[in-house]
Amino acid sequence: MGSTSVSSSVSVEPGDGIQPEDGKGTIRVIVADTQAIFRAGLRKIFALEDDIRVVGQAESLDQTIAAIQKFSADIVIFEAALAPNPADAVSDLLRQSATCRFVVVLQEPDQEMTLDLFRRGAHGIVSREIEPEMLVECLRKVAQGEPWLESRAVAWVMQAYRTQGVRPAGSRPKVSLTPKESLIVSCVTQGMKNKEIALRVGTTEQVVKNYLRKVYDKLGVADRLELALYCLNHRVIEGVGQAQPAQPPNGHAPAAPETPNAAAAASGSSRS
Repeated sequence: MGSTSVSSSVSVEPGDGIQPEDGKGTIRVIVADTQAIFRAGLRKIFALEDDIRVVGQAESLDQTIAAIQKFSADIVIFEAALAPNPADAVSDLLRQSATCRFVVVLQEPDQEMTLDLFRRGAHGIVSREIEPEMLVECLRKVAQGEPWLESRAVAWVMQAYRTQGVRPAGSRPKVSLTPKESLIVSCVTQGMKNKEIALRVGTTEQVVKNYLRKVYDKLGVADRLELALYCLNHRVIEGVGQAQPAQPPNGHAPAAPETPNAAAAASGSSRS
């Protein structure tokens, strides 16, 4: 397997020798892992998928940084063992590349590290033993902007929020949501996608994304799962008047939003 020199001390291996064409729907992946056999195994798995391309590989933290700078990627599969403090490393890498999403691979389940990685911005956290088809599904979900946690990790995160072990309630200022924001948040907690929310609210997907960014900033959360868990723990939209959803073409009003459901929002982002 050849390698492309980036500097005198750092080399990065291109996934297939060339950059794939950026066709719509193609998920470009950098595999950063200390084990050559693991990297090779992932290349074989992803080679069977039409929508996933390995564009770069790295076996150290320095090479990972170089790979991110050299190759245009959507997702970095990042082995936690690449850094003494994986959470700090992920946070630093996210600051360097705002467009990349990170799926962190843990040698074995670790509650404290999972919570720290999730808090610091990891988009997905998987164990070394994840089944190939689940990893493929993970990449697709993360590429769509959804978080991915395995079932045990979801339980850890929910428990941490319930006990305020990750972000104490007192550390966040009280916030109020507009009726439109409340409706969109309620839809998110039911596990609805942006397209479905747009239909419910009577707007476009881009407008929904804009609203969600504002809500994330207001509540101090990073993604949809954190939003759902925060709402569950702090009852953000409970008792708040809901904006009336747009009437669909058949004239039947959709069902009213339900109580926030973190499990629904996390549907598809953890193993069942």
